[in-house]
Amino acid sequence: MVATIMQTLDSTIANVALPQMQGSFSSTQEQTAWILTSYIVAAAIATPATGFLAGRFGRKNLLAGAVIGFTLSSMLCGAATSLEEMVFFRVLQGLSGAAFVPLAQSILLDVYSVEQRASAMAMWGVGVMVGPIVGPALGGYLTDYYSWRWVFYINVPFGIIALAGILMGMPSLALDRLRRFDWFGFACLGLAIGAFQIMLDRGTYLDWFASNEIILEAFIACVALYLFLAHAATARNPFIELRLFRDRNLALGLVIIFIVGMILYATMALLPPFLETLMGFPVMTTGLVLAPRGIGTMVAMLVAGRIANRIDNRLLIAFGLILASFSLWEMAQFNLEVSEWTIIRTGITQGFGIGFI
Repeated sequence: MVATIMQTLDSTIANVALPQMQGSFSSTQEQTAWILTSYIVAAAIATPATGFLAGRFGRKNLLAGAVIGFTLSSMLCGAATSLEEMVFFRVLQGLSGAAFVPLAQSILLDVYSVEQRASAMAMWGVGVMVGPIVGPALGGYLTDYYSWRWVFYINVPFGIIALAGILMGMPSLALDRLRRFDWFGFACLGLAIGAFQIMLDRGTYLDWFASNEIILEAFIACVALYLFLAHAATARNPFIELRLFRDRNLALGLVIIFIVGMILYATMALLPPFLETLMGFPVMTTGLVLAPRGIGTMVAMLVAGRIANRIDNRLLIAFGLILASFSLWEMAQFNLEVSEWTIIRTGITQGFGIGFI
């Protein structure tokens, strides 16, 4: 739980400090956004490898190693002197933190019965939401009164606590050393995602497909994705089992989570610069205005956990999507005269909707 809180805290605490990092590194807003996207892309690539690594090294050893890597990379992020260094260290952070959520969820599924899992996952989700609630306000306070570097240094004590809990309280399980790692599939997927992300980042500067560079990056992304899919369909132990997507519920759930991720991370990246640069909000005020979003999610998770066994889950998901969509429609009307209460209200609405998803 502490390790997951550390990860979710880090995903929100740095957002309010983005304008300060932009000034410190003398970068543009689009370049500074790489501080967020590099972490997300690295975590997305590394997450599917968690199952293999847990079987090879054991859940306890993997989780302990991930906490150590995350803590050390957080220290390096705080000490970064250029945008290039920061992006590189954020990649290390993403690679390390990718194991936190899948390992925590797999442990919960092993410990609790089928009837108890919905409530257990909801309670775990409530604990996880401590990060998004505290993160913006804490990030604003640290940036205002100390430095943006402390939004990364704050992970060190959490990392020490999490590591101590893992080493002393988590049992060791049997290992599976027979399965081989699919390096080719891993490399193709990483190349596809990386090339696609660079294409999206550079496209606005180079007039998209009028540029040979964008065409090359799109070509690399498509070829790498094709090789990954072809290899995954024919390999004995592929990096990602494509047959899993035959499950309609899983496939639809991934599509929904993909949409939710776009909503959540786009909002997280755009609102802090808007509030601080255009609206003139102090960093601390920005953090306090954004914090209620996490409260909405936490309340929704508590409610969803209690009623998930009595109400069709499809209705809960649809309700959450409607609320999130309505909040985005309201956010699209934001201008320089928007009130703090409107920002808070739309944030709570969006968070409440996401909590049901």
